[in-house]
Amino acid sequence: MALEVCVKAAVGAPDKFGDCPFSHRVVLTLEEKSVPYKMHLINLSDKPQWFLGISPNGTVPVLKIDDKWVSDSDIIVDVLEKKYPEPSLKTPTKFATVGSKIFSTFGSFVKSKDRNDGTEKALLDELEALEKHLKTHDGPFIAGERVSAVDLSLAPKLYHLEVALGHFKSWSVPGSLSHVHRYMKALFSLDSFEKTKPEEKYVISGWAPKVNP
Repeated sequence: MALEVCVKAAVGAPDKFGDCPFSHRVVLTLEEKSVPYKMHLINLSDKPQWFLGISPNGTVPVLKIDDKWVSDSDIIVDVLEKKYPEPSLKTPTKFATVGSKIFSTFGSFVKSKDRNDGTEKALLDELEALEKHLKTHDGPFIAGERVSAVDLSLAPKLYHLEVALGHFKSWSVPGSLSHVHRYMKALFSLDSFEKTKPEEKYVISGWAPKVNP
């Protein structure tokens, strides 16, 4: 029986998958584990009452598994790993936090109106740390040849970074970070990613109110 997952619908297009990287992470995990699922697209600006009944805070993603609704992508991914251990997506503990600050520093930079406030440097510092990891460990992924949970968390965030910064700031990851570029290409080439990624225009429409409130 297919699992049920509630994810963010696109801003301005409630019948399309939206720009929530945490929703995308869960869907990528389901795809990589070949677990059948039914997706409910939730319009976060007009949440249906039934959804608020299972997610009182009104947040996505939420996954129904064993007749229980589970929220928070970290918890959902752990539950899926235990329930469907093959193929394993476990990330070795020592690699679990690689790249963990990239999304928050990206968010600060994309919303910044001051070129000298340090947000760009903070993001570059995080990307350079990722470059160093990739350069000193066999890849193409964080933990080696096989994709793992940390990659499926980073893939949507790096996609947002590429699309939103390209659109709003005409900014891209420096060419000198060649390992990061190769890593992003490997992530975006995954069958699961190509199948599930939101269209670029919906990533942009999702960020627009945050960039220009």
